[in-house]
Amino acid sequence: MNNSETNYNTYIFNSRDIAAYFKWFSVPNYLEVSYMQYIFSLGSVVLAKPLTNDFESFKNEVYKELYYLWANGFENEKSDISNMIRPGSMALICSDACINLESYMKLITLHLIFSTNLPYVNINFTGLPLSLGIKCSFDEYEKNVAVAVKTLNLESFDRFRKPFDLDLGVPDELLSISLNEHYRTILRTNVDFKAMLREEQRQSLEKLKKESLERLEISPDGKRKVPPSVNGEYVRADSNDSNGFSVEKSSYKTNSKNQPKGAPSANS
Repeated sequence: MNNSETNYNTYIFNSRDIAAYFKWFSVPNYLEVSYMQYIFSLGSVVLAKPLTNDFESFKNEVYKELYYLWANGFENEKSDISNMIRPGSMALICSDACINLESYMKLITLHLIFSTNLPYVNINFTGLPLSLGIKCSFDEYEKNVAVAVKTLNLESFDRFRKPFDLDLGVPDELLSISLNEHYRTILRTNVDFKAMLREEQRQSLEKLKKESLERLEISPDGKRKVPPSVNGEYVRADSNDSNGFSVEKSSYKTNSKNQPKGAPSANS
């Protein structure tokens, strides 16, 4: 993958951006490394060059940022987008007054990169300033939207899927935002990321199922295992057995003739 093939003035992502994506879109913990491996494989076209030298270093940097974001309450799409950046940070794409727009659009771009089968997302830019806490003039905001879309290798379409020129202004309607075809071609790899994630999820579910069956003492064929007994008494695995569980004797014996509670006795 050759970095010279990309547009000249484009944005490349850092470890904070990747970590913020994981938090904002609630990527499960057990899939985080898979996501990191995928974007690391895309190389310097997407990632800042220092992050592309060693995967373990890249992973450690992302985890540091994940901890920072968690400590600052940045969790899922209801979080304050301004918490994505460190206090005092300067905008790299937009004007400083629209830095929250920059952060939001980076998350949208990463979502389109990771969601390889997602063709576009719908956004109404007219309503974003209020939800993102942007207080600049609307004219300045419109210019920043156009710059962000261009710099992040995105393109916009109206509801009829016709190209929409954001340099003309922001309409009060939904626009479809996609990765431009040139960028898609560069990012195209032989790795089926979604298939890889499905396999990871399947393995995780199989592991959970196996652990659950073991705790319930059910064999893989679906039959309940015969519980162990001590002197004719059933034993429950909930007080310190050999597997670390606690063991407690049941009050019912294997040779007991006591009737269940509520059953009529033979004398009644």
